Amino acid sequence: MTQSPITDAHCHLDFPDFDDERDDIIARAMAAGVTRMVTICTKLKNEPAVRAIAESYDQVFYAAGTHPMSVADEPLASVDELIALAQHPKFVGIGETGLDYHYTAESKDIQQTSLRIHIAAARETRLPLIIHARDADDDMARILTEEYRNGAFTCVMHCFSSSAGLARAALDLDFYLSMSGIAAFPKSKDLRDIFASAPLDRILVETDSPYLAPPPHRGRRNEPAYTAHTAAVGAEIFGLDYADFAAATNENFDRLFWKAAS
Repeated sequence: MTQSPITDAHCHLDFPDFDDERDDIIARAMAAGVTRMVTICTKLKNEPAVRAIAESYDQVFYAAGTHPMSVADEPLASVDELIALAQHPKFVGIGETGLDYHYTAESKDIQQTSLRIHIAAARETRLPLIIHARDADDDMARILTEEYRNGAFTCVMHCFSSSAGLARAALDLDFYLSMSGIAAFPKSKDLRDIFASAPLDRILVETDSPYLAPPPHRGRRNEPAYTAHTAAVGAEIFGLDYADFAAATNENFDRLFWKAAS
């Protein structure tokens, strides 16, 4: 695997899948050229543990929010709470937040309330919003567009695997699309076509590990080192050498996640 530096824009290093192995996980990532990782807190009660991981490794930054699938069972975040967390030097993004109607459609009203709270915090802190969207394309496009009109903010559609319509709505707002291992799955040609039609300067790469390992590791636990496999597919999509694609996505990451800029 090539060593060109690249960034895993979204992983979950606090998950128990990585317990007792984080030093090795970080070392393997570095060996694969993955020189930075953003580990994502999905429930604010877990923020201290996620922060501790970021504080323990120079290569790791973090973000925090309430995942839409957890909103019904967790206290609603406040804008002030998110702004306070954002004062930490290694806190680089707001979320993940968003809408998930695939598993948790019954909580869609509270999900939308939570999403708007996170957007307000992103607007106030100037940190990027990290969006999870599943089976909620129309509401997601509508809310992001409405809220953007109320005041600009930056945003990444993490692990993007939604419709071309939602991709276009996000790109029209100058948001970013993040490519996960799903884009490397053999049956994901339609998704690869969506990425191919997007501007290169709006593309990030991520693992969402421990989930969604790309080939040749599909079906096993994902880890940040495997960002390189997804990036190799991304390079093919854009007709670039790996090093050039890695450099472009790193530049994009620096622009969006400015607090983590190298």
